[in-house]
Amino acid sequence: MSKDMKILFVIPYFYPAQAFGGSVQVAFNIGKELIKRGHEVTIFTSDAKDLKGRLNIKSSEIEGMKVYYFKNLSMFFARSSKLFITPELPRKIQSDLKSFDVIHTHEYRTYQNIIVHKYAKKYKVPYILQAHGSIARMGRTGRKLLYDILFGYRILKDASKVIALTAIEAEQYKAMGVSEDKIAILPNGIDLSEYKDLPTKGSFRRKYDINNEKKIILYLGRIHKIKGVDFLIKAYAYLVKKLKFNNTLLIIAGPDDGYLNEVKSLVKSLKIADMVLFTGPLTEQEKKSAFIDSSIVVCPEKFNVYLLVPLEAAACGTPVIVSKTNYIRYVVEKGGFGFSVNYGDATKLAELIKKMLNDESLLKEMGKRGRKFVFENYSWTNIIDELEKVYEEVINK
Repeated sequence: MSKDMKILFVIPYFYPAQAFGGSVQVAFNIGKELIKRGHEVTIFTSDAKDLKGRLNIKSSEIEGMKVYYFKNLSMFFARSSKLFITPELPRKIQSDLKSFDVIHTHEYRTYQNIIVHKYAKKYKVPYILQAHGSIARMGRTGRKLLYDILFGYRILKDASKVIALTAIEAEQYKAMGVSEDKIAILPNGIDLSEYKDLPTKGSFRRKYDINNEKKIILYLGRIHKIKGVDFLIKAYAYLVKKLKFNNTLLIIAGPDDGYLNEVKSLVKSLKIADMVLFTGPLTEQEKKSAFIDSSIVVCPEKFNVYLLVPLEAAACGTPVIVSKTNYIRYVVEKGGFGFSVNYGDATKLAELIKKMLNDESLLKEMGKRGRKFVFENYSWTNIIDELEKVYEEVINK
């Protein structure tokens, strides 16, 4: 790059609020890599820790990034509307915005983007929007349409660039009126340095007192209605009840996002409660331990422009199953580290799990292929090279 840049990230929630999923981890990894290259990265975010609690921090420095946590007006409103309103943010944006070369906003339908749009236009500071798969109107469609009409279309129109993870997300931007020349396609990567030295096999089993003979099937992610957890549970019930494949344990790991009680009720009604373990949220190290001790990781979500979990599982040498309607299936199939199944077909999913668990050599081979594929293709280095070019382009316009 010709010069070091002063970059502002604006995101509704940030590290250590990992309960909010992939966008937090991706923004953290991007920021960390930019710092390594000599750029200044500042984060404006809310104090939300999860949908129930707050972080007791006003500001911090994390991996060289200056992070400002603004008080969220109402956690109840955040839970019910998914809007994290930070009343102190406009003043800070107004006073500091002109000192930045470029703004990178994360997620789409946010209060923070409304504020950025207003002042970025006023002070002529370019901003880039990265929706992280949140463009499509799935769930709360009425509210999302209202946001788009009042704010969203203008936010997208005035962005200097938008970042799509895949060609599918690029089409979603186009459907919202974004011209093709404003769309940059940059996939997510993972921090491969975190996966070079993996935890010892068996540590997750020991922590949760899981018999070494039991084969673990793992779901890792938010427990939300759109995530397809109910589909996986129905398939698992078929596996143990109809296919009589009993020497297994289904682990549901991740934070409750308003759907946990329904999931637990489903498990109870299917009479498989003694074969399902709910761990709650896991730390990054615990996640890796869970991947390593699992035979298969299942990502049953119907739609997501880009799931990180299959890549993380593959980096740990664990095969995956994903839904055919999910874009990540093409990555999984290209890398040869898993299979895809029609969303909602619980019988086929159960049969596929049984087939894989019965073939230890297949699991090992897929695990080796996945780890090699991820290490060869998903380093942040190349992705950040391209992101720097995007930043430079909008700054020099």
